[in-house]
Amino acid sequence: MGALYFGDNLHVLREEIRDESVDLIYLDPPFNSKRDYNVFLKTPKGHESDAQITAFEDSWHWGEQAEREFSELLKHPNTDVAEMIQSLRRFLKESDMMAYLVMMANRLLELHRVLKPTGSLYLHCDPTASHYLKVVMDAIFGPVSFKNEIIWKRTSAHSSANKYGSVHDVLLFYSKSEKFLWVPHYQDYEEEYIETFFDSVDEKGRRYKRADLTGAGVSKGESGNPWHGIDVTSKGRHWMYTPTTLDKLDTEGRIHWPKKEGGMPRLKQYPEDMPGVVMQDIWNDIRPIHNLAAERLGYPTQKPLALLERIIEASSNKGDVVLDPFCGCGTAVHAAQKLGRDWIGIDITHLSISLIEKRMKDAFPGLEFPVHGTPKDLEGARNLAERDKYQFQWWACSLVGAQPYQGKKKGADGGIDGIKFFQDDETGAKKIIVSVKGGEHVGASQIRDLKGVVEREKAAMGIFVTLSDPTDPMVKESVTAGFYESAMGEFAKIQILTIEELLAGRKRPEHPDISSGTYNFKKAKKEGKKAKQEVLKGF
Repeated sequence: MGALYFGDNLHVLREEIRDESVDLIYLDPPFNSKRDYNVFLKTPKGHESDAQITAFEDSWHWGEQAEREFSELLKHPNTDVAEMIQSLRRFLKESDMMAYLVMMANRLLELHRVLKPTGSLYLHCDPTASHYLKVVMDAIFGPVSFKNEIIWKRTSAHSSANKYGSVHDVLLFYSKSEKFLWVPHYQDYEEEYIETFFDSVDEKGRRYKRADLTGAGVSKGESGNPWHGIDVTSKGRHWMYTPTTLDKLDTEGRIHWPKKEGGMPRLKQYPEDMPGVVMQDIWNDIRPIHNLAAERLGYPTQKPLALLERIIEASSNKGDVVLDPFCGCGTAVHAAQKLGRDWIGIDITHLSISLIEKRMKDAFPGLEFPVHGTPKDLEGARNLAERDKYQFQWWACSLVGAQPYQGKKKGADGGIDGIKFFQDDETGAKKIIVSVKGGEHVGASQIRDLKGVVEREKAAMGIFVTLSDPTDPMVKESVTAGFYESAMGEFAKIQILTIEELLAGRKRPEHPDISSGTYNFKKAKKEGKKAKQEVLKGF
């Protein structure tokens, strides 16, 4: 019922997603805020310093890649985009903002291509770039396809020394055509509205308003017959209900009879009888995820599930395909699965992909879905190690159930690529150090280094994950570390695991754990019944 893709969404969209195959797109791309965002992972008490890693850098700079993508835009069949992007470059020059807009324009063009004519797109951004992004969207979708600028109040207050507090994000809502799907949503009436317009009170103290029981025009059916001796046809009208239904409403106390003789009866309408106020373009009823929220997974830009549920319910039907090309920690795909939609998630970091995999399997036990782009064999692992050493390390850590440690912006890692926690007695959590090597040359010195790090960090054990087969001296060096002794048995203090063995399932880390891994990652709330997997076709 879904699929995850690890990789650059521009390439995934071009190579994997066919034309007009997606019903709804939600994207929450980086905002060009020039900040680094850290993921705060779950750790036992006393290990909080190990609990964060740089997820992504929200900074863009003009360079070779931006120049290449700018050139692609000039050649695109959509000449409005070419005109627009050239005008922006004349104004913004080769600035960071221009690099960001070029990146976004190329991807938005692909998103427009894969969207069905009945589909919609919601672009989540903040005031840093929302005005520029709207110009880009107008060029790609056309100004007439713009439906709303939705304001989401994401926080209650924000103190600023010399400006108004910034408390909102922006959602730019566009449709592919005028045939787009739209399911109206409603909000509850405010108390002030109820007190003003529901100005009558019944014998039970409930507020109601009086509504007309007649409609314009004369009916030849039952609704044209007199009721309680009142003939409304003489006034060119008819009853809104048949006399039988009117009798039933009267018996239920739903008819307001005026005290004044000759006055017309009216229908009592209570607030709960009405759908509410049609949803407006300012959303202040969905609270952000605070630090203690059960929903919080520690991802820096995580959005509330309720926000995505509202969007998905308003702009898609069950069985439709929802796409999130910047899926982060997977809130959009979680909401889509919960609401019975098919889904596609894409992210460029393996940290996100592994977090989403765990989130979805925690929330929907039994759910299975393909993860494209991650290594499936030794050749794929080598390719990832050559392309991006950090993504390889994050992926390798996920194979042994470890948290990646810190990030590439943190400087030297001190010989630690990952950390795993376990518990085997009442004294609390113990730590395992993970070292990942993706190069061809590994030796006994690296095992000695790991032993030293384990000792320095006062860790219980160490795991050495290698792309290459270990040498005999490496194995001998690991054996000299001895064993970690537990009431649950003896375990090698230094364990060497190859990527090939882990992929094949021939080996896995061996250590005791009465906590069942609950110290390592936050767990998503289980959603309803066991998930039933269906095949996602056409991608």
